[in-house]
This record gives sequence, structure tokens and C-alpha cells, in this order.
Amino acid sequence: MTVIDLSTRVPLRVPTATATFAIGIAGYLGVNLSPYMITAAQTGLGIDVLGASWLVTATLLLTAVTGLVIAPLCAGTHRRTVARAGLALGALGFATAALAPGAILPALLAGGIGAGGAVAASGAALAAFRNPDRVAGFNGLANRGVITVVLAVIPLIGLAPLDVFGALALFCVVGLAVSAWLPAAPVTDPHAGAAVAEAMPIEVPPTGTLKVSPARSRVVTIAGFGLLLVFALWAASEDSLWAMAGVMGAEQAGLSPEGLGIALSGATAGGLLGSLLLMAVGSRLGRAVPLVLLLVAGGALKIVEGFTADATAFIVVFIAWNTIYAIAFMYFVATSAALDADGRWSGPLLAVYLVGSALTPVIGAAMVSVLGFQGFAIALGIASFVLAVPTGAIALLSTRLERATITESPA
Repeated sequence: MTVIDLSTRVPLRVPTATATFAIGIAGYLGVNLSPYMITAAQTGLGIDVLGASWLVTATLLLTAVTGLVIAPLCAGTHRRTVARAGLALGALGFATAALAPGAILPALLAGGIGAGGAVAASGAALAAFRNPDRVAGFNGLANRGVITVVLAVIPLIGLAPLDVFGALALFCVVGLAVSAWLPAAPVTDPHAGAAVAEAMPIEVPPTGTLKVSPARSRVVTIAGFGLLLVFALWAASEDSLWAMAGVMGAEQAGLSPEGLGIALSGATAGGLLGSLLLMAVGSRLGRAVPLVLLLVAGGALKIVEGFTADATAFIVVFIAWNTIYAIAFMYFVATSAALDADGRWSGPLLAVYLVGSALTPVIGAAMVSVLGFQGFAIALGIASFVLAVPTGAIALLSTRLERATITESPA
């Protein structure tokens, strides 16, 4: 009998980190560039802002749906194939949109589908590394750092289709160039695993069929689906506030466009700081306690934001809330990565987030129209408090499962 451990994790090295983070950025870049994409689509197609917004929303939804559908393949031996196919389609679609404005509509939709493959593959690859907490911090730092630079540089170049969609195509090409370094799944290097508490062997009979403990498999599956559901609800509540920040700040606190710019840029800086903190702390504090505290604190700050009438205070609370949001997001990623080293849950987790990002402007506007700004903020805060309970339970389970895994070779 051969005994291997498919949850063996590899150390973070420059080549594997470069591939994982670069492919993830290529898949997520459209979300961050969506305001610029709307402008470029208007210019290229000569349509109004509503039509361009729906086109970009459809693109992002295709990215999310594709990521969810294709994520199971990324937990197996097809991860690099999915990444390459997605990046190639993304590069082709976005390059066509950049060079042939008349074909922007089908080209963007094709690019969105391709980006979904990149998101699923990179998300699954995050689970291949040791210390998921620290890796999530590195990923957040790389993502936010690169996005911050891109967001600042593209307006200086221009917001024409060539500039905006060309940037998306370029990042897909970069991801494709380094895709050979993407960590494969399953990881079977017998020297890669960190020593932990107890063995959880997997039998590989001559047929090659893998056998795992049914009880453990059921627990992980329930926890994984639970995490996806909790994360989807939490992300929708968080992004709803982000989407409504400009309107809320202007009407409630007299926030100027310049002040909104300070709030948004400060929030990005807060996310970078949060990434550095998580990289430094790693897994020392576990995941359950930090996640519960972060969700409770974030919920409280959302409620405070709804009752803040001073522009300066609004900016300060917004930055503090978004810093906590960024750290919690990375802990969610670490939790999903720790549940399964093959990336069965970290792959779809990032795609689930994109669904919320695409729909939250509509969700947020609807809630504000019914509840008002203060009722809106209270509802979002209560959502965070309620979701903190199952989140903490799943995070605790992920830590225990990770510690209960050890590489065991046959005697």
C-alpha cells in the first residue's frame, strides 16, 4: 500500500508566488478598473453610461460565474491548463476590445469568461502553500500594491479603449508568461509538508483511486459550502457600503468629491497596512478569534458611519472600516485555503466575491431607498454581527484540520 498526503503544502518561493499573484491580479483587474472600463466602453461604442455600466456588469458576472463553474477543475491536475486557457482567452478578448472598438461587446464578454479561469486557478493555488495566513497577506499586498499603481497610471495615459482594455490584455499576457510556475495540484512533494499533530493518510490502491476518511470529507464539505455562503453574504454587505459611500458621504456629511478621493485612497492604504500586519502575524493568533473580532468591529464601524455627519469624521471611520474589511477578507482567504490544500474552496471563494462586487451597487441603492442611510448602516452592522458566529466556527475548524494533517510515508 502506498500512503501519501495530498494536503502537503509547499513553501512560498519567488517563482510560485509570482505566478499565483500575477494570475490572480490578471483575473481581478477588471473589478478594480470597472469605472475606467465604463468610460472606455462609452467612448468605443458611443453609448450612454447606463448601457456601458450594464456591459461591464455583465463582463464581471461572467468572470464570477465562470470562476464558480470551473473551480472544481482547478482543485485537480487541470489547474495550469485552466489558467492558461483563461488567460489566453482574456488576452484575446481584451486585446480585441482595445484594437477594434466596434467589437467591444462580444470581446469584453469573452475577456470576462477568460478572467474567470484566472481567478479560479489562482485562488486554488493559494491553498498549495504553507502558512495560509501569511500567504493571504502577501497576496493582499501584491494585489493592492499593483492595483494602486495601475489605478493611478491609467488616467495619466488616457481612458480610451486602447489604454484601458489594453492594460487588461497586458496583464493576461504577463500571467500567461509565468503560468508554468503556478503550483500544481495535488501537491505530493514528500518534503514539503510542515509537521503537525496527527496523521491523516490517504490510500492510493493500484487503480489510482484516492480514499479519504468519509467523516472528515463530510465535515470539510459542509464547512466549505458554509464558508462560501457566509462569505457571499458578508462580502455583499461590505461592498454595499463601499458602493454607497460617495452618495452617503455627500448627502449625510457634506463630503466633497475631493474628500471622497481621500477616503478611497486612504482605504487602499489601510488595506496595504492590513496586508503587512497579517504577513507579520501569520498564524500566531489562529483564525477564529481574529475573524470574529474583525467582523464585530467592522459591523460597529458600519453603524457609526451611518450616524456620522462630519466630513472629516466620515473619512476617518471609512478608512478604519475598510482597513478592518481588508484584513478580514484575507483571513477568509486563509480559512478557505486551510480547509483543503488542493484549493477546492479557495478557488470558488474569490469567484463568489465577484458576484457581490457586480451586484452590490444595485443592492445598496435598493436598501438605502427602503431603509434610509441610518437604517442601511444598522442593517449592514447587524449582518456582520450575525455572520461572525458561523464564520468563527468554520475558521476554528479550518485551523484544527490544518494542524491535524501530516505527511506520512510508508515504512
